[in-house]
Amino acid sequence: MTDDDPIRVAIWSDVACPFCNVARERAEWLRGRGVEVEWLPFDLHPEYPPEGLPREELMRRFPAGLHDTVRRMNEEAGLRYNPHPERVPNTRRALELIEYARTQGAHDRLHERVMEAYWGEARDITDWDELAPLAAEAGLDPDEARELVEGGHFRAAVDASTGTAQRHGITAVPAFVFDGRLLVSGAQPHEVLEKALERVAAMRADDAEG
Repeated sequence: MTDDDPIRVAIWSDVACPFCNVARERAEWLRGRGVEVEWLPFDLHPEYPPEGLPREELMRRFPAGLHDTVRRMNEEAGLRYNPHPERVPNTRRALELIEYARTQGAHDRLHERVMEAYWGEARDITDWDELAPLAAEAGLDPDEARELVEGGHFRAAVDASTGTAQRHGITAVPAFVFDGRLLVSGAQPHEVLEKALERVAAMRADDAEG
């Protein structure tokens, strides 16, 4: 690696995490600075039932006012905040589908489409009635996607990615890892990410001198 190589940022996320939705804007901001961004799956709530969790149950788990804070963060990032009003999805199937898309060269396209479908369009992403059309919109074969995902071909990929993050102390998402050596947790503002870029550049310079 040289100083001329682009900084690489891995972002672990779950598509139903509202702060990960904000991270979409942060990722584009980083790309605008020449950073190479890679999204990686993190199964944040494997304990959710397959059909998802009633939203009212989730709301009872968090302090009053958090919902408004999350909405404001999303809207300040220029993103629509309109999640499914009744259900918080179990995202496992969606995460595995997005990993299928990675093998087809369409990861970022489908990742973005699934995020927008859930957060912007209030669509239920727990089952194939919604996921299949999204796959087709991303230029994928929905029948092949379903066959491979339901056959378990991408379970290991999601498990491995989640496990790698957890072994490195990541328990919440989004988690931004700069050049494999600097962790920034949460959808931090641009100023924090800018400082991270400066710090990584300084680390690279120290490496070159050493």
